[in-house]
Amino acid sequence: MKVAILSGSVYGAAEDVARHAEQLLKRQDIQAWHNPRATVQEILAFAPQALLAVTSTTGMGELPDNIMPLYAQLRDELPAALRGLPGGVIALGDSSYDLYCGGGEQMRELFAELGIHEVQGMLRLDASETVNPEADAEPWLARFVEALHS
Repeated sequence: MKVAILSGSVYGAAEDVARHAEQLLKRQDIQAWHNPRATVQEILAFAPQALLAVTSTTGMGELPDNIMPLYAQLRDELPAALRGLPGGVIALGDSSYDLYCGGGEQMRELFAELGIHEVQGMLRLDASETVNPEADAEPWLARFVEALHS
């Protein structure tokens, strides 16, 4: 199993979660690949069998600037090679804001447009409740791996 991990981060927390996910997946004998500046061509060259997006939310519920080029490229090209793949989204946000985890919702919508089927519901990590988002993501990631293998 090969999993490409996409990440969008403002202050680094989502990127930390993505790197942690990459290490956890590798420990499960999954070929995990994470590049916070990935292009569609790099993702397709990796030939993933599943996609995982880890993103924070910024501004008025938007995606972080560092993932916007990839998001736009995926939305514009809709690569057929990704259609039908399993996937999942981990969203970081702050529930004190109106558009809580809005960046994650945008990635879910993009995955749906790409034909990527969500193997389990989006994980929402609330900055007002979590001290260690990497550890808080571990149970969800374990279920994600189980879903990929089933």
